[in-house]
Amino acid sequence: MRLSLTIVSAIAILLAAAISIMLYYSRQSVKNESLGNASQTLEATVEQIDNILLSVEQTTGNMYWDLLKHLDQPDWMQLYCQKMIETNPHIIGSAIAFEPGFYPEKDSLFMTYVRRAGTNELLTSSEPIIQADFFGNRPYNEQIWYTKPLETGRPLWINPLKNEDTEEEAITSFCLPIYASGGRIVGVLGADVALSTLSRIVHSAKPTPNAYCTLLGSDGSYIIHPDSDKLYHQTVFTQIEKGAHPSLAEAVGYMMAGKTGYNTFWQNNKAYYIFYKPFKRALVQGRSTEDLGWSIGIVYPKDDIFNSYIQMLSIVLLIAVSALLILLVLCRMFTHRQLLPLRLLTKTAQNISEGHYDNLVPETWKQDEIGRLQNNFRQMQQSLATHVNELEQLTTHLQERGEVLQSAYEQAQEADRMKTAFLHNMTNQMATPVNIIEKNVKSLSDLHNDKEKKKVEYLITDIQQQGIKVTDLLNHLLKISDQKNDINPS
Repeated sequence: MRLSLTIVSAIAILLAAAISIMLYYSRQSVKNESLGNASQTLEATVEQIDNILLSVEQTTGNMYWDLLKHLDQPDWMQLYCQKMIETNPHIIGSAIAFEPGFYPEKDSLFMTYVRRAGTNELLTSSEPIIQADFFGNRPYNEQIWYTKPLETGRPLWINPLKNEDTEEEAITSFCLPIYASGGRIVGVLGADVALSTLSRIVHSAKPTPNAYCTLLGSDGSYIIHPDSDKLYHQTVFTQIEKGAHPSLAEAVGYMMAGKTGYNTFWQNNKAYYIFYKPFKRALVQGRSTEDLGWSIGIVYPKDDIFNSYIQMLSIVLLIAVSALLILLVLCRMFTHRQLLPLRLLTKTAQNISEGHYDNLVPETWKQDEIGRLQNNFRQMQQSLATHVNELEQLTTHLQERGEVLQSAYEQAQEADRMKTAFLHNMTNQMATPVNIIEKNVKSLSDLHNDKEKKKVEYLITDIQQQGIKVTDLLNHLLKISDQKNDINPS
């Protein structure tokens, strides 16, 4: 089992490294693909919005040149405003306002304004002259759509007007300063485009179900956004003041600085990617090319971008884990099968260590290393059994010889004891004759005359007899010694 786990662990490490590298580059590929899709979507959106702006600019410009011919006819101004709305479906309102006192026969302030009441209907004032409170809540000559062109002296787009000057639908306006003869600016011609109209147009171009496009003005206001509440009542700074995540402020900072790129930000505890670029208008002959300060971005929920990646990751991990489990089972089965001879050899070696030499390992026809090892072990076991049998026979023979030698040794010890006892006895028996002989010889040496001849003869005879006794004892001892040698020739 440990061998299988080791193999699977090694493969798992390699597989994890390979999958990590693959997923890293897959993630980069998904991000780059999303960046490419976002870039294409942004380009298409910019082009679509710019086409609308260009059409409004051209309509307003065409009307402007005809209007110059009738500056001295104030009653025509309402007709021009109505004509602009009729000729361009993107224009929801049109206004012409003049400097106070431009028409002496009119009131000090002169303005005419026509707007769409609905999709196709037109709402016009019963009076051709709209007073200061007709549009917005301040006199028109204090409103930015009028004052800004007078300051710059050139055509321009005004950032969205929201609640500041009107309670009507949020709009962005294209305004042209009206020049009278002599180059003096005498009024402003304006055309309004509904922000909701632009939002509906670009909403259909979203690349994923949850993505959306947003267009920011130079002041951080929303020009295009799917949330109408943001169009009418909020700017980016409003969200930041309400506690939006700091990452949103960072992303907006890059957008308002005219950068191109992408950032991540958090909103409502969800991660988003925003890809952004500055809004650049197409170069058309005769068109004003001032920088609007707008920035367009497309917002992707992170889940939308990496949803397929996450699904792929889940599938890859599921396949990898399943493959590792299957590999573990197969390794377990394979190693169990391949190591079966080794376990058999181990068990047999244990039996041999316990003294069971006859349980031979079965012979195998495998020619791999384990098969050759098993057959060699079988041969070794057979040779070992043969040697053990020979050793057992030799041990039996030596045991029998040892018993014989033990018996002979015991007999030799008994004979030695008998010999010792015999010698002791013989020595004791020889001591008396020897002492008598010694005494008689000494007495004989002390006799010097014939008077003691008989006594000498008696002593000599006694010495001879005692000598005979000693001789017999010695002969008897030699005889017994010869018998012992015959019994134990070794």
